[in-house]
Amino acid sequence: MARTKIGIVGCGNISGTYLEVSRIFEDIEVVSCSDIIAERAKEKAIKFNVPKADTVERLLGDREIEVVLNLTPPNAHAEIAMRALNAGKSIYNEKPLAITREDGRRILHLAEEKGVRVGCAPDTFLGGGMQTCRKLIDDGWIGKPIAATACMMGHGPERWHPDPEFFYKIGAGPMMDMGPYYLTALVSLIGPIRRVTGLSKITFPERTILSQPKYGAKIKVEVPTHAIGLMEFANGAIGTITTSNDVWGPRMQRIEIYGTEGTLSAPDPNNFGGPVSVLRTGSDEWKEVPLTHGYAVQSRSVGVADMAKAIKVGRPHRANGKMAYHVLDVINAFQEAADKGMHVELQSTCVRPDPLPMGLRNGVLD
Repeated sequence: MARTKIGIVGCGNISGTYLEVSRIFEDIEVVSCSDIIAERAKEKAIKFNVPKADTVERLLGDREIEVVLNLTPPNAHAEIAMRALNAGKSIYNEKPLAITREDGRRILHLAEEKGVRVGCAPDTFLGGGMQTCRKLIDDGWIGKPIAATACMMGHGPERWHPDPEFFYKIGAGPMMDMGPYYLTALVSLIGPIRRVTGLSKITFPERTILSQPKYGAKIKVEVPTHAIGLMEFANGAIGTITTSNDVWGPRMQRIEIYGTEGTLSAPDPNNFGGPVSVLRTGSDEWKEVPLTHGYAVQSRSVGVADMAKAIKVGRPHRANGKMAYHVLDVINAFQEAADKGMHVELQSTCVRPDPLPMGLRNGVLD
């Protein structure tokens, strides 16, 4: 089959990874890129041998392009997605799908009207680490999942990111920025979430940039920087998630799933691989499990490639808009619960995406 032509909107920090990794997949080809800073798009096109560096308008009007990969900042995700959908193109957003539930619903409804697809990062749950966890759970290694914990804590991106201000503005913060990795992993392993509650706070109202080129600049914090969510899953399991840019580092595991017959220690959901260990009933010894699936190294673009293949063969794609909207709904519900001091019943749901088959050749999806 001919490769699906991809156009990238947004050539910032993460675009280089997508452009590099996308070249391994046989189903997709990036043919155009654009950015609000034209020079940045030109630089990426030259570096990664992309045929065209266009304006957003020309890219959206290009009949050759079937899927728009939207790598703009979060506050532009909805606008670019809607423009792409109105142009008759499928859209794959970087996380989150949008900032508000309203915009997320608008994206899904318009895609349905236009008969095109919505995909969304993160796709790290398709990596060898989480797919191994999925197989262990599905095969009953820990029995029925009854609880889970997730933890992402550090002291913020201002020490290393070249332009970290947006991480502390509306539409970001650690739960909106990093929460999708953890929540998507949990939903893919356990299933959708029924209701939540939460707490959050801003510890440091002002942050100082310690990276170049803006070293010493001050950031006024607009969003909670330490957020805790409690979750009741639809299958009855309960879970906790903590995300923070206020602490100097935990010693806790990133994700653990607790079952009736054992405990599963999962890898960092921001990565594609990592160690997977289980502690089973009757044993005091953790056992590391060899990864059962590929894509255990940097594979950002696997979600886009899977969507392109799904469009061609007529099956559901895995990193899909409904699951991304459910995660967005959960994140907004955490803050709503924190603000009002209450439980929030989720209005959305989704299905667990199909696992990847074992034994796939690198760059191939089925």
